[in-house]
Amino acid sequence: MKPARIIILAVAVLSAGGAGYLALQLARGKSVVQSEPVVEREPTVNVLVATQSLPVGSRLNAGSLGWSAWPQTGIAEGFITDQNRPDAVEKLEGAVVRMPIFKGEPIRQEKVADSSSKIMSSLLPAGKRAVSTEISVATGAGGFILPNDRVDVIMVRPGDADMKITETILSNVRVLAIDQQIEEKDDGSKTVVGTTATLELTPDQAKVITVAQQMAERLQLALRSVADAQEQDTEAADYLLSGGDGAPIIQVIKSGEIVKSNSPGANQ
Repeated sequence: MKPARIIILAVAVLSAGGAGYLALQLARGKSVVQSEPVVEREPTVNVLVATQSLPVGSRLNAGSLGWSAWPQTGIAEGFITDQNRPDAVEKLEGAVVRMPIFKGEPIRQEKVADSSSKIMSSLLPAGKRAVSTEISVATGAGGFILPNDRVDVIMVRPGDADMKITETILSNVRVLAIDQQIEEKDDGSKTVVGTTATLELTPDQAKVITVAQQMAERLQLALRSVADAQEQDTEAADYLLSGGDGAPIIQVIKSGEIVKSNSPGANQ
């Protein structure tokens, strides 16, 4: 092969190699630009929420309340926001919790009572009364009855010939509070035992349980399912308060028996 052709071929090979090398360097140095998707955030509003779980009867304070960003479309009527009540934390200081509030739950006005209210009176709905009755582990469902539970009140009283009579005198009433104390067992373990139950009653129910407390050998609380909360709770053993014709009578209770002093034939 002639020297001139060899030179031309060598120049061509070197040129091709140089072009490939330059292309490779350009490919390595080329940056890839990726477009990021644009995410539009929904407008939020600061809502007053509980920073800890609050049981019935507890009082609100700055440590149990806080502002939390809430989607604007998720604001329900009754929520307290920094727009409609910017001073809510200060204004609610000392307010009484009427219904359980869980951590992170928005504070609603209907779940709290004014700080100037007495705790027990603020827990009572209009027209209801708070009546206390003594209980024990034996009569209080083994200590498992707690505030806001629903119970039946069963009266156990003496009958004829050493028999016992049991009657359900109140049905599906709400427990407002349980006066609890710590009881230490022989093995050193400790349990919480209720000694007094405070019930939410109508005026007539309050009269019934007052009479029953005088008649009964003991009053038993029967715990009901939470599913019964929507059932009627105004039933009571009205026969303890009135005669057969429904007319009110004056009763004298002696030795666990009712003496109907003004009922027909009572003095015969």
